[in-house]
Amino acid sequence: MRSFQILDTLGFMKKLLTDDAFDTFLLSEASITTFATFQIDGRFHPDYFNTAEQEQLSAEKCGFTLWKRVRPFFFELTRGKHTPLKFRVVFRLAPYNVEKLISQSGLSIQADQVDGLFLNINFDGKALCCVSGVSMKLFALDKTLDHAWDDMLEKFFRHEQIPFLIE
Repeated sequence: MRSFQILDTLGFMKKLLTDDAFDTFLLSEASITTFATFQIDGRFHPDYFNTAEQEQLSAEKCGFTLWKRVRPFFFELTRGKHTPLKFRVVFRLAPYNVEKLISQSGLSIQADQVDGLFLNINFDGKALCCVSGVSMKLFALDKTLDHAWDDMLEKFFRHEQIPFLIE
């Protein structure tokens, strides 16, 4: 687990809400407090769509929706004269990207042993912090996946030109 203190809140918010930087992440959950608190459950409901649309949404068959589907709604909740009092977004890495990370890192674990690789984004009204997390389906003392995930997020932030400090 690594904590990234985001140094440019406005730049990060632009990437989160108007750019496609985070669009391939799955949304686990989100909440935002403005004049009221809004909560979003990222669980995907394929029955909402017709058969043709369901076939096009193959990336979301893991049970959670892509951030790019929710981003416009979340953006609307942040618009206005006032900054949100707080918000929290929990992303998870898509299963095919978990497999890719395991493969590229040369790890000996199986992707089906991983419950999720998470990125928790927290804004408290002043500061913005991102915290990584790993959830395994079984107990393991080996933390190489945690380190690989932390390193991948650090590379992601650098690639997206998101300035940060590691806390």
